[in-house]
Amino acid sequence: SLTMNMYLFVYDLIQFCGHSWIFTNMIIRFMTFGKDSLADTFHSIGLVMRLCQLLSVLEILHILIGIDKSRLLPRFLQITERIIILFVVINSQEEVQGKYVVCVLFFLWNLLDVVRYTYNMLARMGIYYLPLTWLNFSLFIPLYPLSVLAKGFAICVSLPYFESFGTYSIKLPFPFTFSIYFPYVLKMYLIVLFAGMCFIIQNLFSERMAHLGTGNIKNKRS
Repeated sequence: SLTMNMYLFVYDLIQFCGHSWIFTNMIIRFMTFGKDSLADTFHSIGLVMRLCQLLSVLEILHILIGIDKSRLLPRFLQITERIIILFVVINSQEEVQGKYVVCVLFFLWNLLDVVRYTYNMLARMGIYYLPLTWLNFSLFIPLYPLSVLAKGFAICVSLPYFESFGTYSIKLPFPFTFSIYFPYVLKMYLIVLFAGMCFIIQNLFSERMAHLGTGNIKNKRS
C-alpha cells in the first residue's frame, strides 16, 4: 500500500542520513587528523552507529509482517552479527574501542549501507538507476567477506580482555556446578560467523542474479 511504501521510504531515508553522516564524518576526520583519527572513531561516532544498528532490527519486523519481501534468515544473520559485534564485543570493552579494526568495520558497514539505503529509497519510488543497481548488488562481493574477517579479528582482539576482566562470564555458587566462560562462547560464535558468511554470500549472489540477470535490470514499478 501507499502508506507502507511511504513508511519504508522514511525508514530508508533515516538510515541513509545516519550512515551518510557517519561515513562523511569518518572521511573528514581522517583527512584532517590522519591516523590519529582512527583511535577515537568509536568515541566520535559510536552513538550514531549504535542508534542506526538498533533501528535496523525493524528490518526483521518488516519481513515478518510481509512489507519487505527479502528472505528472513540471511537478513536476521546479518543484523544479529552487527549487533553482537557492536554491543557485546566493542561496546563492553573500552580497550577494543580504540583499535584500528573498529574503524575498518565502521567504514565497511557504512559504505555498504549508504549504497543499499540509497538504492532502496529510489526503488520505493520506482526509480532504478543502472550504475547504482549494479553497485548495490555487486559491492558485497569484495566488502562482505572483508567485513566478516574484520568481525572475526575484532573478536580475537577482544578475547584477552574478556579473559582478564571476566566480562559476561558467569559462575554460579555451590551447590551449582554451572558456569559460562564467555571467551569460549565467542570462540564458538566465530564458527557461526564464518558458516553464516557462506550462507549469506550464497543468498546475496542469488539476489544479484535475480536483479541483474543477464544484464537486464528488473524494472518493477512499485
